[in-house]
Amino acid sequence: MEAPLLVKAEEEEKNIRWEKLKKVASMAAPMVAVNLSQYLLQATSTMIVGHQSEVSLAGIALASSFANVTGFSLLFGLSGALETLCGQAFGAKQHQKLGSYTFTSIVSLLIVCFPVSLLWIFIKKILLSFHQDPQVSEIASVYCLWLIPALFGYSVLQSLVRYLQSQRLIFPMVLSSLTALCIHIPVCWVLVYSLGFGAKGAAISISLSHCLNAVSLWVFAKRSRACEETRIQISKEAFGHMKAFFKLAVPSALMICLEWSAFEILILLSGLLPNAKLETSVISMIFTTSSLHYNLASAVGAAASTNVANELGAGNPVAASASAFLAITIAASESSIVSIALFFLRGVWGYAYSDVEEVTRYAAEITPILCVSIVMDSVSAALTGIIRGAGRQGIGAYVNIGAFYLVGIPVAILLCFVLHLNAKGLWIGIFSGCTLQTVTLLLVTAFTSWSEEAMKARENL
Repeated sequence: MEAPLLVKAEEEEKNIRWEKLKKVASMAAPMVAVNLSQYLLQATSTMIVGHQSEVSLAGIALASSFANVTGFSLLFGLSGALETLCGQAFGAKQHQKLGSYTFTSIVSLLIVCFPVSLLWIFIKKILLSFHQDPQVSEIASVYCLWLIPALFGYSVLQSLVRYLQSQRLIFPMVLSSLTALCIHIPVCWVLVYSLGFGAKGAAISISLSHCLNAVSLWVFAKRSRACEETRIQISKEAFGHMKAFFKLAVPSALMICLEWSAFEILILLSGLLPNAKLETSVISMIFTTSSLHYNLASAVGAAASTNVANELGAGNPVAASASAFLAITIAASESSIVSIALFFLRGVWGYAYSDVEEVTRYAAEITPILCVSIVMDSVSAALTGIIRGAGRQGIGAYVNIGAFYLVGIPVAILLCFVLHLNAKGLWIGIFSGCTLQTVTLLLVTAFTSWSEEAMKARENL
């Protein structure tokens, strides 16, 4: 009797894995469009302004780095608490909590925007205190000042993205994000070149696009029948969720900010090198390309987060485990294909950012290192999605502290300034930190007791 039972159990496990594969893939594919559309707002702005001059490229790259590490990464990280709260609540069919949690997130993130905006007003003085080039700092200052409205739009946008993502309502986000991108590109071009606004025009265009995207999703959430049971309501009950929200939001923000800021520190360090304009331009190009692909991987992470959270909320630990395993497999396979393609295009891709021969040649030299780091980043993105879905953001924060600040950045400084590898040394150093992060999170996921996590989720709900 044991053999037939064993065969039956194996067949059931295969069926679960196949169902989870379809769920993860069907959600990850459209999420790629959402993430890329949102990321391309900044990437296309960098490309458009970058073709004006090398100084403009360095300025907007520096400003984007500062804005990401002090503002957008913080808001993105805080809203990550909804992946756990809304995802598990939806899995447990406690639909009324989704709207309440989401309103809590919107209010909390909007409050955070005010001190961040104040910080951005003084960006020029901050950059000069770090011995950045005065001309580059001036362009960065103008860009950040006009990017402040984007913060408030981004706060609402990210909360709504997590709200819809938890319910698997991806198509409205795809439509809204693509529409915002299609409007952004011509508007940015007109503001930068036709009206001569330069970096200021690019920032204005991004702000308009984020606000348009947020308004579109808000209208859908308030009017659509698909959100009837989870409608976002402005009520006092939402303020009662503040403690539960920040309990997850703070470690979630730390996890994201620690990782993002580690990469952004590379931009600042490159500005201290002898040929700062060249080194900063090349590092920003590599970072932008890496981040562009990271958005593909983070789509898989988002799908994994939603599926893991839904299944844990519903009390299905086997399905949650299958979702996690398949997300890692998909991320590793996809990134390997992209890395191989990028390696063969190493002499070409740099022209998307700059026409300067010295810049594109230097970028081609670092491309092999970039290809390997892309694979590691992708697996890391899937793993962090799994961590968020399980509500274990605190572990992720501790892992990132050790990986990037005890290993990655010190190694980058050693290779860059002591061994004089310059930009290559910076990227190798941060790659070593990412490798440690990925291996550690992989071990954490492998030794996770999914039955215990499902019990915790039910108790919290």
